Formats: sequence, C-alpha cells, structure tokens
Amino acid sequence: MNRKDKPSLVTMEEVAKAAGVSRMTVSRALRKDGAVSASTRERVLKIVNKMNYVPDQMAGSLSTKKSGFVATLIPSLNNVHYAKMLQALTESIETTGLQVLLGHTDYSMSREEELVESMLKRRPEAIALPYDGHTARTIKLLKQAQIPVVELWELPPKPIGYTVGFSNEQASYEMTERLIKLGYRHIAFLCETNDEWTRGSARRLGFTRAMEDAGLSAHRMIRYGNPPMSIKDGYDVGKNLHQYFPDIDCIFCVSDSPAFGVLTALREKGIQVPTDVGVAGFGNFEVSRYSIPSISTVKVDPAEVGRVAAELVVRLLSDEQTDKAIAKKYPVSVTFSMRDSTGARSD
Repeated sequence: MNRKDKPSLVTMEEVAKAAGVSRMTVSRALRKDGAVSASTRERVLKIVNKMNYVPDQMAGSLSTKKSGFVATLIPSLNNVHYAKMLQALTESIETTGLQVLLGHTDYSMSREEELVESMLKRRPEAIALPYDGHTARTIKLLKQAQIPVVELWELPPKPIGYTVGFSNEQASYEMTERLIKLGYRHIAFLCETNDEWTRGSARRLGFTRAMEDAGLSAHRMIRYGNPPMSIKDGYDVGKNLHQYFPDIDCIFCVSDSPAFGVLTALREKGIQVPTDVGVAGFGNFEVSRYSIPSISTVKVDPAEVGRVAAELVVRLLSDEQTDKAIAKKYPVSVTFSMRDSTGARSD
C-alpha cells in the first residue's frame, strides 16, 4: 500500500460537522464536561464510535499541559516480581484515567538514562523506577524534570523524590541472623561479580555486617555472573560449591533463582539439603515455594510495591494535595520464611 492508498485520520472537525455541533462541543463531550447536555453528548459519542475517531491526546496536552500518562521503568520483562508490581500499579493508575508508559532497562544504567531522557521529552506527569543506582546524568534529569519521581524497591538514603520499598541491606542482615541462630557458622554468600550499582550489593553488605556482628567470618563470598543471577548461574556454582570454600555449611543467595540452581546441583551431587548444606534465597519467587525441598527466603509482596506506588502517584497529582502534605518514604513489609532448605544444626 502506498502513501496515497492509506486511509486518512478522522479529525475532530469532521466529527463536529457530522454531529452538527462545534469543535468545542465535541471536545467537551469527550471530556464529559457538564456544559454539554446528555442528549448532545450521546449523539456526539455515537458519531465518534461510528467514524472510529481517536482524539489527539498530544494536542490536548498542549492546552492542558497534562500528557495523561505515568512513565514506569522496569529492569526485566521476564521477572515475575516486576510483572506483578507492574500489574498492580497499572490497575490502580488506570482507575484515574491515566495510562502507564513502560520502559525496559535490562539492568543497564546507560539504558535507563536513555529511557529517562526519551520519556521526559514526552512530558509524563510522574515517573516511577526501581532504585538500582543511577548515572549522574539520570539523577540530574530526574531532579530537573519538575514532576513527581518515585524510586521503588529500596529506601535510599538520598532519594531523588519519593521512595516505596524496604532496606535490602537490613532484610539481608536479618535473614543472616536467622541462619546463624539455626547453628550455621560457615555461611557463604552468592552474588554477582559487578553488583556495586545494584540492590544486590546492599544484600551483600547486610550479610557481611550480620556475620561480623556475630563474631563470624564473612570471607566466604562467591561472586559469579552478571546481574541478574540466573538459575543456571546458581547451578554452575553448586556443581563446584566446595571448591570455593570446603567448609561451607550454608549458602545464602542474592535471589531465589540462583538458590534453586544451587539446590538442584547439590541434589545431583548427592549432597543433602539441609543436613549437609543449607540453602537460602531472597524474594519468595514461586520456584522457592515449590522446589524440593522448599527454599528459605525473604518475602516481599511485589503487588504491594505497585499498589503503594500508584496510590502515592495519584495523591501527588491530585490538585487537592500539596507537596509538603505527603511523606517522602513509604516502607513496604518484609517477612521471612524459614523452609525445608534450612534447619537447626546439631553440631
């Protein structure tokens, strides 16, 4: 089909002519403005549907200075946690008439910077993105955007705007404490090789602090693969676990995916879990609940993160709210599930 064969877009002027009303009346009917009678609105909307007219939202945004969408970034498209968070956020946001514009960073700070710049050009009314470390330019762009910025999944010490999340360091600290109370003394921590800009680094620091506070050595650090760690990464480490540190009695993994991989490899090698080696993860992914044995983990509800973030954005965009009336930090709950992959040590 060449350019001449393509059907032309229906304009608001054409709708107005067909309905026998002014362009302003059509605009008001679409906005459900009270200045238009019910019968006129019904007639206009019937013609809109018949002509398949799609309003030009960008044109409307020029006059209202509102784009009608909230920008949201996620680092992974196949991570069930981010999917559940996004679903909850979208369902709540869309009840207000706003739409969510999604960007995928693929755990890349440079990609995040590109997406933030691109989305800000479209004038979103707010932006929500995970806190995993940002480039200096991303921080500058967000601070200068003059829109609500909500960082997710962490409570950073110096937030750009608002935060919805929890302390990954403290959650890791408390899980390590629980492992120590079970009697584990030679605990290893499995994380990525280049995690300095991720929340994984906070979990690593929490492990280290808990071990040192208990008078135990935190030197059993296994760094493997790139963020995010996969089941295969954990499996590769598990196949050679005692070549890293021969005395490991428990391995705490940065997330449930590598924990499941480690667990599978240990079972193949005939190493009993938790009798010989305990295994723990982070995130409460479905695989941790239904693996054999089930994996001890840190539990966070991703839907809660999405709901709280959406409620915060709606409040921030409400004409009735002022910036000073809204708190900057919104903690979400963290719990711990000690399952069959860990158990009390008899030695």
